[in-house]
Amino acid sequence: MRILSLLPSATEIVYALGLEDDLVGVTHECDWPPAARNKRPVSFSSLPPAAEPAEVDRLVSASISGGEPIYRLDNEAVHELRPDLVLTQDLCAVCAVPSGHVNDALELLGCRAEVLSMDPSSLSEVLDCVLRVGTVTGTEAAATALVDGLRARLRAVSDAVAERTRPRTFALEWSDPPFNGGHWIPEMIELAGGEAVLTSRGTPSVRVTWEQIASASPEAVVFMPCGYDLEGAVAEAGALLDRPGLSGAAFFAVDASSHFSRPGPRLVNGVEILASALHPGAVPESAPGTLRRLR
Repeated sequence: MRILSLLPSATEIVYALGLEDDLVGVTHECDWPPAARNKRPVSFSSLPPAAEPAEVDRLVSASISGGEPIYRLDNEAVHELRPDLVLTQDLCAVCAVPSGHVNDALELLGCRAEVLSMDPSSLSEVLDCVLRVGTVTGTEAAATALVDGLRARLRAVSDAVAERTRPRTFALEWSDPPFNGGHWIPEMIELAGGEAVLTSRGTPSVRVTWEQIASASPEAVVFMPCGYDLEGAVAEAGALLDRPGLSGAAFFAVDASSHFSRPGPRLVNGVEILASALHPGAVPESAPGTLRRLR
């Protein structure tokens, strides 16, 4: 089977299931595991690489309103790679090429590949996506074993923090303008022993105001700018520490790209990282390069 992944999270699932030899193409953002960088990229972002958060928000808003797409698919590369299975999504128009665009491209190219759209809004649905990939690729046993192990790790974290006081925790997914953390993020906070504020399970991230954040009175703020690694988040966080409503809270920056933004197996690492931040000593300390307490 020739697999084309148009999602970094799907690429991680493919590798976790031992299907790396079947993977023929990826996105320019697929960087985990590191070997994925050696696969041929077939989709690219049109966002300027050094754009400030406010500029990214402006360009994304324009795209959603009917402007130029954020992602570009290399149709010639897709034609040459002749995929049997394409892994994509419709969850977020600014995260990857939507499945509708993929279907249009495949029809234009005369390609008969199966298109699997993965659109989870919760941790359980993320794990279900692993099982779905296992089903369509004939690796059901490996997928079941992987998911069973991930669920066991989630239970271990939940049990470790069950008797602890739950700090009011706000996930800040973007800084200018501020957005909350949606979809699976509230569930991650709750499993890690926090009380998620100014958000709700299973819903997209939405724009909020600094006044709303202040009114929510968070005791902990986790800055997880979508698509940023830890050092990028730390660099952006400096201007946020003295914001009204944030100045009295514990403030953490995390590697969002690896452990929070992408709906793949490493979200479980994200739950463990959150628990180590909110409840030091209850779970093993997070690995270097995944979390930094800034206040």
